[in-house]
Amino acid sequence: MLPALALQAFGPSSDTLRKIPNTSFQSGEVLQYKVHYGVINAAEATIEVADDLHRINERPCYKATVTGRTTGSFDLFLRIRDTWRSYIDTTSILPQKFFRNIEENHYRKKETVDFDHLRDVAEVEKRGKDKDDVKRGTYKVPDNVQDLVSAFYYLRTLNYDQRRMGEVIRVQGFFDEEVFAMEVMYRGRETVTTKAGTIRAIKLVPKLPSNKLFKGENAVSVYLSDDRNKVPVLIQAELVLGAVKVDMYKYKGLKSRLNLVARNQ
Repeated sequence: MLPALALQAFGPSSDTLRKIPNTSFQSGEVLQYKVHYGVINAAEATIEVADDLHRINERPCYKATVTGRTTGSFDLFLRIRDTWRSYIDTTSILPQKFFRNIEENHYRKKETVDFDHLRDVAEVEKRGKDKDDVKRGTYKVPDNVQDLVSAFYYLRTLNYDQRRMGEVIRVQGFFDEEVFAMEVMYRGRETVTTKAGTIRAIKLVPKLPSNKLFKGENAVSVYLSDDRNKVPVLIQAELVLGAVKVDMYKYKGLKSRLNLVARNQ
């Protein structure tokens, strides 16, 4: 568990950012996933919070990193090595900095977003494969805006006990130089089977924009463990050309005990 002194070392906060209680995650948490396309083991992903806090914009932050890579036969024709990282304010659960490094076959892109929540702006720097291909821009963003990584951690801090079936949670997001309204529907509780065990879970369904990849706006289901951690244990997506399952198989550094019904043999 993160000692209180580690937070105090950064000094008191003196601004007006919101305060979000967090009993769900901590430094040192590591979650590992297998990604299946149909019956094929297509990729692996890791979501981890660094052991140490980082100081960004004079704020103590968690460094949360999501990495994904294709494996096996998928790696032969669609090589992916992606890294997404968010520096998340420990008090407000808002991103202070976002980083994305995309390597997909011959495509390359590096992006850094610096958030200023007092002025409600995001400063973006993008770099392509060519070292001279650099683009910068400043964008107006709404209050309490999230990037895609920090948004998942924010959803983990919420209390779902009093939520009504079908209730929609709205989060303001910023991605790819655009502000968007993220809508996530609460769909109750289920018990799901993962490679880490059988787990009681909270079901969330994010509303998707119209696209040619997914089967409708409710094609993705996210399952958070029904305990204080609210760990994403399973993600299922219905695509136009098949189905994808992101299945947690290993974890460590959780803040609380995982709500397992029974372990897989």
